[in-house]
Amino acid sequence: MTGNIVLNISYVDKTFGGLQALSNVNLEIEEGKTHAIIGPNGAGKSTLLNVCVGRIKPDRGTVTFNGEILTGKEPFEINQLGVARVFQTPEIFPQLSVLDNVMIPAFASRDGSFEFNPFTLLSDETKIRDEALRVLSDLGLGDQVNNVSGSMSRGDKRRLELAMGLIQRPKLLLLDEPTAGMSRADTNRTIETLIRIKERGMTKVIIEHDMHVVFSLADKISVLAQGAIIAEGAPDEIRGNPKVQEAYLGGAQI
Repeated sequence: MTGNIVLNISYVDKTFGGLQALSNVNLEIEEGKTHAIIGPNGAGKSTLLNVCVGRIKPDRGTVTFNGEILTGKEPFEINQLGVARVFQTPEIFPQLSVLDNVMIPAFASRDGSFEFNPFTLLSDETKIRDEALRVLSDLGLGDQVNNVSGSMSRGDKRRLELAMGLIQRPKLLLLDEPTAGMSRADTNRTIETLIRIKERGMTKVIIEHDMHVVFSLADKISVLAQGAIIAEGAPDEIRGNPKVQEAYLGGAQI
């Protein structure tokens, strides 16, 4: 039995020049679940997330979050509704400290205006600082809080951006390759963190090439190939699906 659907992607198409990036994509994301989207490079996965957060306008179709149409809204408006995105290429403030990077989105999301508000800054600074320190500690970055973020390794920048997403307490967290560039130890730590926030009821959509990550986290998997959904189901169903094996790994067992 399907639970409450928080994100509904309906009949989405997107073409770039002569390239069909997305073709008639339909997805339903269930509240409190982790839904993975996998597929070969160039399948349209990141494009789909960009459509969801308003960075790309689809040629056709709609995206609805908790009954409200997102299509046509600006990215900051979608963020205000409780949708946070962790990007494939880290988007951080490289000149600022690790702690400041996490505190900035926290102030913006708590205030609700996503604009600088000195009164909020004064009243909430201690609470937000403490929460930011906890999030960074959970992700193994507690010893880097005063470091300049631009000097971090790629894997640490990935964890920092995840912290920037988590601190917003989103209703829906969209993760684009969250463990790319990480060591296996850091990947496992990230998996543990994402399992904990799943236990708190946060809904997540994750794009990931590392099948260890996917099968550790996903309740449901959708497979994109050449811009279209070719399979969908529980992890065990996807693991043994010959069509998925052919499209994703050239016929090899996942």
